[in-house]
Amino acid sequence: MDQATADSIDADDVRGLTAAAVAERVASGQTNAYAADTSRSAWNIVRANVFTLFNGIVAACFLVLLLLGRWQDALFGVAALSNAVIGCVQEFRAKAALDRLALLNAPRARVRRDGVDAEIAPGDVVRDDLLVLRAGDQVPADATVVASQGLQIDESMLTGESDAVDKRPGDEALSGSIVVGGDGTARATRVGAASYANTFASEAKKFQLVSSELRTSIDRVLKWVGWGIGPVGLLVLNAQMMVAGGWTEAFQQGTWSQAVVNTIAALTAMIPLGLVLMTSIAFAVGAARLAGKKVLVNELPAVEGLARVDVICLDKTGTLTAGEIRFDDALTLTERDGWRETLGWYSAADDANATARCLRDPFPVDSPLEPARRIPFSSARKWSAVSFAERAAGTWILGAPEMVFGDRAADADTELGAAVTRLASSGRRTLVLAHTATPLDDDDVAAERFRGEPVPVAVLTFIEAVRPDAAGALAFFREQGVGVRVISGDNPRTVAAIAREVGLEVAEGYDARRLPEDDVELGRVLEEHTVFGRVTPDQKKRIVTALQARGHVVAMTGDGVNDALAIKTADIGIAMNSGAAATKAVARLVLLDGRFSHLPSVVAEGRQVIANIERVSMLFLTKTVYATGLAVLFGVLVMEFPFLPRQLSITDGLTIGIPAFFLALLPNTQRYVPGFLKRSLSFAIPAGIVIAVSLTVYTRLAMDLGLSVAQLRTGATIILAIVAIWVLTVLSRPITRVKVLVVGAMFIALTAIFTVPALGEFFQLQDPGEDGAWLVTAVVVTALAAIEAVRFAHRRFVRRLLAQGPAIAGTARPTK
Repeated sequence: MDQATADSIDADDVRGLTAAAVAERVASGQTNAYAADTSRSAWNIVRANVFTLFNGIVAACFLVLLLLGRWQDALFGVAALSNAVIGCVQEFRAKAALDRLALLNAPRARVRRDGVDAEIAPGDVVRDDLLVLRAGDQVPADATVVASQGLQIDESMLTGESDAVDKRPGDEALSGSIVVGGDGTARATRVGAASYANTFASEAKKFQLVSSELRTSIDRVLKWVGWGIGPVGLLVLNAQMMVAGGWTEAFQQGTWSQAVVNTIAALTAMIPLGLVLMTSIAFAVGAARLAGKKVLVNELPAVEGLARVDVICLDKTGTLTAGEIRFDDALTLTERDGWRETLGWYSAADDANATARCLRDPFPVDSPLEPARRIPFSSARKWSAVSFAERAAGTWILGAPEMVFGDRAADADTELGAAVTRLASSGRRTLVLAHTATPLDDDDVAAERFRGEPVPVAVLTFIEAVRPDAAGALAFFREQGVGVRVISGDNPRTVAAIAREVGLEVAEGYDARRLPEDDVELGRVLEEHTVFGRVTPDQKKRIVTALQARGHVVAMTGDGVNDALAIKTADIGIAMNSGAAATKAVARLVLLDGRFSHLPSVVAEGRQVIANIERVSMLFLTKTVYATGLAVLFGVLVMEFPFLPRQLSITDGLTIGIPAFFLALLPNTQRYVPGFLKRSLSFAIPAGIVIAVSLTVYTRLAMDLGLSVAQLRTGATIILAIVAIWVLTVLSRPITRVKVLVVGAMFIALTAIFTVPALGEFFQLQDPGEDGAWLVTAVVVTALAAIEAVRFAHRRFVRRLLAQGPAIAGTARPTK
């Protein structure tokens, strides 16, 4: 920052802007208003569902058929339009639900105006506002620090700098960064779109596709089809023109139009239009369902990531416990004047955290003390210190016993160690108030240290209520093979006692101060232990990355600012609504009512989405394979394509499109395992080949029997409909009542189409005759037997893949 800017800061002006000054800046547009949607914009939703390559191909084919006067064969266009409309409607509904929750969950900014502190929406901050910053806040706009009392800001999410930065008057505080220690004030200098966070990383708070195997795999399939549809289309068109008598004869006789219709039938069958639709709907419905359970999904496809989670890291406070802490008792170890007044000062301090505020009733402030120097509390060092002006001799330290006294606090042979060990083992949180004879000086404050030998004055104990739903949620994770790691900044004995109370079988907690620096060794320790205490914010992040390095998919839950980095790093970050604004800002999911019992349903929703999409994808990919196979075979063999577009609309709608919609939304608790595309194609390719070869053989034999074109097409439609229904049934196993209803309804609809005269006339269906019926029966039976063989081989192949795949819950995955 240049000197001119520094000189412009009036450190004496602590009252902030006046109401008139605020109104003037609002009128001139100098506000922090900046739209960064938590879900996709309306245009993005429409563009993703409507303006796609395959929709463009379908629209072109639809237009060609209308120009040829063959509107009956253009039904696929109506189906494609319906797909787009349904997809848009579902995502708009999900967006509305998420935006309502996001509005309720919007963070607040603290400003000082006319000498009064107030909380306002971040968008209402104006240029030159005096921002009041405290631990846990997220800086709402770029600002210049005016006053600092141990102010520490973490800018890692913006700059990549991992260490928190000490901020002094004149330093810059970037928007989007997190206050992790101390407090201070800062004057807003750049607001709205001009701020650093919005110019450098505005996409961070917008909807974004979570990088995932599922999305990547589907995009890869679409890319393959996109590259292949042109050459295959030319091959089919050439074959159909040859069947029509050759290019010259076809144009002279007018038979070229039927060749074009046949080509369009082949091309539209290759396009897996519904696969993208079903994926979008599954994500949107999953997010909307979670919204109904008061779970805000900041990124829709994050629902998919939930299915892959095999280790969940829980911060104890606010997750396993209710987050409401109350003072229990104070055990005096050394008589020292003023210790009660000191605790009263801690409880009344402006930056008092929840633990300190619990001391207000037992230690009321009679005459306020004036601190001479102080070191604010830090999550990393876990203690704070203060020297008072009227008590020049000495420094008071309040913090975690192990962090103030080291190993002495865990030594049962000392008075302090015996007290701390006994109280922590009962599940109580412990703090120690200590005193040294040496007061703090400026060098001590700058170095964040105290001098002299601390004397333990009192051990303070606090009680946290365990969440009544925590035990049931952890039992669910055990049953589902999801490993649990409890990580907390509290005493390891305290954390272990709480863990035992919620059903975890642990003898004692692991002291994080003994965690190895080597990441590989750290990963080994994490596999062997479940509960960790005295964990620093940096260690929480290291724990997440070490688990990820061993192949685990990690979810991290928490509510404190010290959890923010780990939540951001985890594959799925889950924040409690009671937590710090910064923590909620970086999380992909926010439990708005803070109920831990939602986590099982959150994981189950993700598993339902991805397991059902995998099952549905096999339907669509089978169709793409057999359609491509038919196009190639009939093109190479120069045979007339055995379907009209309207006849393919029957099989597409009743054997894939409609049932896939229901299958994508059915309950499914199967945990996702990597290898989605390999597993799907291992069924779709052989099943598609079976169908394509069966129809090709049928067509050749039907031609030899002398069946008419209409009879041949009817027989082909019957074969494809029955075999496709059977594929649907095979993939729906195990069969449930709902699945029976879905498959049964589709079969009844198909029967109606083939038996109702008006429908038969519209779809140009004719009785294939006795010879044709026997041929159809033989081909169907053979194809069904082959499909069963494919499914049997596929299931064995998948079991072998899973047996070779990663273990879960507490066993290391093979490293890459």
